[in-house]
Formats: sequence, C-alpha cells, structure tokens
Amino acid sequence: MTKRKICVVITARPSYSRVKTALLAIKQHPGLELQLVVAASALLDRYGAAINYMVEDGFDISAKVFNVLEGENLTAAAKTTGIGILELSTVFDNLEPDIVLTIADRFETMATAIAASYMNIPLAHLQGGEVTGNIDDKVRHAITKLADYHFVASEGARNRVLKLGETPEFVFNTGCPSIDLAADALKNPNLDFDIYQKYGGVGNRPNLKDGYWVVMQHPVTSEVALSRKQVEETLFAMHNKNEPVLWFWPNIDAGADGTSSGIRSFRETHDLSKFHFFKNFEPMDFLKLLINSKGLIGNSSVGIRECSFLGVPVVNIGTRQVGRERGINVTDVGYDKNEIGQALRQIEQNKNPLKSKIYGGGNAGKNTAELLAKLPLKFTKTISY
Repeated sequence: MTKRKICVVITARPSYSRVKTALLAIKQHPGLELQLVVAASALLDRYGAAINYMVEDGFDISAKVFNVLEGENLTAAAKTTGIGILELSTVFDNLEPDIVLTIADRFETMATAIAASYMNIPLAHLQGGEVTGNIDDKVRHAITKLADYHFVASEGARNRVLKLGETPEFVFNTGCPSIDLAADALKNPNLDFDIYQKYGGVGNRPNLKDGYWVVMQHPVTSEVALSRKQVEETLFAMHNKNEPVLWFWPNIDAGADGTSSGIRSFRETHDLSKFHFFKNFEPMDFLKLLINSKGLIGNSSVGIRECSFLGVPVVNIGTRQVGRERGINVTDVGYDKNEIGQALRQIEQNKNPLKSKIYGGGNAGKNTAELLAKLPLKFTKTISY
C-alpha cells in the first residue's frame, strides 16, 4: 500500500512542542510517511536551535528553509514571510506531499499556508479558531480560510471555526498535542537533571531547592514600540521578589530587539545574582521545570495551555493572550510591576490551583494521525454562510 505523505513545517521553537506527539504518531502510523521541514527561527542557535532536539528525538529532516531576515521588526517579519513562500514552494515541489500540516498562528506559518494552497496541496491546520487579540488573530483566521482540514484544540475554538463558515465534517476537536507531553511529564515529574550543566545559559546559578520562578515574556506585535518598557516592568517585579528566577529569551517576533535590549540593560544596572537566562529546553525538560516551579510569569501560551493541564500557577501579563480560553490557574495583570508583585503574592497564598482539560486529555497526537490517514484528499471547499 502506498503511504500517504504528510509534510509538517516547523518554523519556531514552541511549534515543536505543539506538534511533537503528532509527529511521532504520523511516523509510527503504517499508512503515513512523515516529511519534516524545518524553517525560520527553528534553525537558528540564537533562538534555541529547535532542530537539534528534533534530530535527537530521532526525526529525519526532509528539508531546511533558511528564510529569516535580521531586524526583528515589522518589515523583517513581512519579508521573512515572503521569502518563506518562495522557498517552501520549491520544497513542496520536490517532496510532492499529499497533505501539508501547518501549526498555529506565527507569521511564518502564513508562508506555509499560502504556498500549499496555491500549489493545490491539501492543507491541514492545527490550533485554529483561537483568539489572542493581536496580529496572530489575523494570521490564524486567514490560515483557517486557506485550510481544508481543521484540527482544533478546544470546543470554543471549534465553534469559532464553524462560525467562520467552515464545513463541520472537516472540523475536529483533536485536543492540543502539547497536552500529550504534559500528561507524559506528570508520570515522572521530578526535575531529574542539572539544568545548568545540561543547558548552560547565562548568569549566576542560584540554588533552586527552596523554589524558583520561570519567566517567558515575548514582544506583542501590535505594541512593538512598548516592548522594552513592558519587559522592564517584569524585570523590576522579579528583582523585587528577590528569589531565584529562570528567564527564557524571547522569540523572533517583531519587537524582540526591544525586549532583549531591555533585559541586557537591566542586567548592567541591577544585581541579578538570583537570575539565570536560557535560550531553550527540550519540551519534556521544560515541562518538568514548570511542574516544579512556583509559577510561570510572562505571556507565553504555554501558561494558558500546558500549565492549565498541569495546575501550574501563571501570572499572564498584558494583551498577548487576551481572549484565549484559560483555566483558573491564570491570573491576568497589566504591564505594571506592582500588579505583577501582588499576583506573585497571591500565588504563594494559594499554591494548588485546580487543573483543567480545556485543551484536551492527552491523546491529540494519535487523533491527528488517524484523521490524516483517512480524510479524503481535497484542496477545494464549499464555504457555508
């Protein structure tokens, strides 16, 4: 039997954890052949070189696409997307996939969707239908209109995709594959490795035995000019807390230069002896880090998704995740050091937030692979209004 070729394009470090269990399920499925394409910041050491973890996990890389333009601003993002369309078109022409799978809402995923659509290749979209309140919304919903199959992560997202006019028989609540990893992490949650020895990083190495906080704050593409000021408020709040902080560098979104420069400047003028900075962790190690932490601070979607399932307290800062469904583990605050500090104190008073299965129960990867194997191949669709 001829195997159906499934081409998955990963463009950034968070996308790998979002789809890893689906990649494994596709690879192991007798009727599917995995074609893994790695592009954009997922190739770059500056952003954690996620491709290294893919290779270590046993995945073969079918193609690499170097399309990132330096600048970390809006113009660079637009041009990076354009280059992605050019390069991915060539990759798809060479690989001849039966279905292309694209992930979530980053600007580079738009290149994947456009290239596949114009080449009459059926397009599957993971994590459509969600709401976050910035440019990601436009990208996510635009990809929904280009996609032929929709693998959403929650019932709210499914309802939104249906409201966008998509045919119900091709909209599936598979859950989020990242929750599969979270479920696995709970089976062995111990922090059973030396984080400094394994991942290096920059800064002092505070003792973590009495607890620590994890910070992951990215720029907001609709608030680029404010990114430095916004991260400074978080830096002040965590500095005032005077407890160990493990801080992860921002992703490649426009405004990242402001976030990064704010961190570097703050380090030069303040005693950050209890801070340590990292680029990236393997997905399972990062989940263990979160499970054993006092809480996650910042605006990453991992606080909304995985942390809700794990029951990890989250202080969600600003507008980047506005509108996304969330569990009661999340406390929303503005870009204000005093608000952040108050939220940290509340977390310490209530150390056991309830867990939630908003984004699935741990079998999304398998669900996704099964659907990819049996769905009819199509690249045209009827929109219901």
